[in-house]
Amino acid sequence: MTTPISMLAIDLAKGSFQVCAIGLDGAVLYNRVLSRTRLAALLAEQQSCIVAMEACATSHYWGRVAQFHGHEVRLVPAAYVKPFVKRQKNDKADAEAIAEAASRPTMRFVAVKSAETQGRAVAFRTHQCLVRQRTQLINALRGHLAEFGLVAPKGPASLKVLENALADETSVLPIQVREMGAIYLDQIARLTEVIEQLAGELEAASKTDDQLRRLCTIPGIGPVTAGAVAAFAPDLDTFDSGRNFAAWLGLVPRQRSTGGKTRLGAVSKMGQTDIRRLLIVGAMSVIRWVVRKGGSANRWLATLVMRKPKMVAAVALANKMARMIWALTTKEQDYRMA
Repeated sequence: MTTPISMLAIDLAKGSFQVCAIGLDGAVLYNRVLSRTRLAALLAEQQSCIVAMEACATSHYWGRVAQFHGHEVRLVPAAYVKPFVKRQKNDKADAEAIAEAASRPTMRFVAVKSAETQGRAVAFRTHQCLVRQRTQLINALRGHLAEFGLVAPKGPASLKVLENALADETSVLPIQVREMGAIYLDQIARLTEVIEQLAGELEAASKTDDQLRRLCTIPGIGPVTAGAVAAFAPDLDTFDSGRNFAAWLGLVPRQRSTGGKTRLGAVSKMGQTDIRRLLIVGAMSVIRWVVRKGGSANRWLATLVMRKPKMVAAVALANKMARMIWALTTKEQDYRMA
């Protein structure tokens, strides 16, 4: 009689997958390598059980495949699997560690993302990738022209200075430099066109989607940040409070407490990188506006800016913005100035 399988722990890869099968008594039934085709067949043929994987690349795809065949999917953060790896690290040990971590009663799991949610993430990351490429090209062009005495400030806003310098026929720039500069400007113009198109789509979505529109009412949050929250954050109802959501983003102090003594350090940076970075950038823009205006109607923010460095104040404001995001989303309300 075949022993029933209660859990399949899968160490994901591109072509070969390590699968560790666990019985009802917790014993390892087998731990073998399967190809991509055989893994898909196993998930289709296996009776409903728990399918455990690390929350890493392709995990959400395989999670959707397993859910389609009636399995319960548990995605374990990689950092929570590492303590269960015994001695040497290899695929076999990793699969056993995933099974051990997924069986812990207090373990926290990552929700499986839908294909639509991952599609929004692809659109957001494409926009960010193109922005980085444009910045790289602008900085390269600035560096090349600086070697010929033509200096321009940073940022896309100063691109006109470089264009005028290349177009000035009275300058001493060699012809080859002008030709290479024209190539740079052409590539920058193409990237700018696509970036503006993607940004326009995000802005249009923020006007028609209630959740995005609601988030854009918070000062310092625009369509890009709202789109990042919609693409990368799980269902906010899964968080008990706004503080838990802020902690998930890594916007809380790192703790090194022991012996009943609380020791708090710098911001932990353990959470979702994209949302955290955008919230801090948005908070910094709000703080610059407060400094330029010489004050704010928000007494908490005005006092914070007066007594703390700008970056410290920006992180604190980003933490508060994260709590606002949780509150507005869960309560389905627009932002109201206090």
